[in-house]
Parts: sequence; structure tokens; C-alpha cells
Amino acid sequence: MTAVKLPRIRTEVQVMFFDTDCGGVVSNIAYLRFVEIARTLLAEELGLALAEMAETQRYPVVVHTEIDYRRAAKLGDRLVIEGWLDRLERVRFWCAFRIVRPKDNVLIAECRQSLALIEMPAGTLLPLPERWEKYRSLEANTRSSQRTA
Repeated sequence: MTAVKLPRIRTEVQVMFFDTDCGGVVSNIAYLRFVEIARTLLAEELGLALAEMAETQRYPVVVHTEIDYRRAAKLGDRLVIEGWLDRLERVRFWCAFRIVRPKDNVLIAECRQSLALIEMPAGTLLPLPERWEKYRSLEANTRSSQRTA
């Protein structure tokens, strides 16, 4: 029997000109684009494939975003974005993200987002998929171990 793990992803981006301001520093909105890339990959890990979403018209939508900017990234930096399923509620779920510059192992930003599933075009709120129930005990155990650490 294979052990169930909380879905996690890891992806890399390189800071481009369009990500920066006139001083070559990454603008705040670009970090959210990096998170969007990671969140899309995480959605696929959760069984929400892009093509399927387009076909069924069922989408995860961001309800709330929290982001803490720790250090500035600059033009040309290569960054790693890690994302994971952080918490499940009845109709909402939380994803968390870390952006790190691996060349010096500096934490650039941390982000959490609350999402809900909706069906378009009516915007009907949907319950979370039953197949995600297997993650409930895992995310509870992860949170309790983080409190004791």
C-alpha cells in the first residue's frame, strides 16, 4: 500500500525584464505571478487538470491572499517556488508557497492563499472533491507537528 502524502510541487523561474521595476528589482505583482504558476501546477497534482477545468467549467478561485516579502529578488535571479496543500475546510482550501533563491538559499517570499471551487457560468460554490478527504488527517497532523516544533 502506498502512503498518502500531501500534494507538493516545486518549479523554477528566472526573473525577466517584465518582472522588474526600473531599478531591476522584482515588483510585488510579479511574485503573485510566480505563485500563480506554482498554484496551477499544484492544482494538477490535486486532480484539477487545466483541460478538464475548461471542459467542466469548474475552477478553483482565489478568495484571499497573504504574502510576506522577505528579501528582494533581482533581474536574472533564478528562483524556486515550492507549493503545497496546507489546509482543507468544508468548501475552502488553503495552499502555501515559498519562493527561495537557491544560489544563496535566501527566502524571498512566503504566501498563503485560500481558494474555493466554483462552477461557471453561474459562479456556483462547490463542495471540495471527495477524493481530497484522504488529505484531511495528513494536514491536521502536519499542523500539530508544526506547533510542537
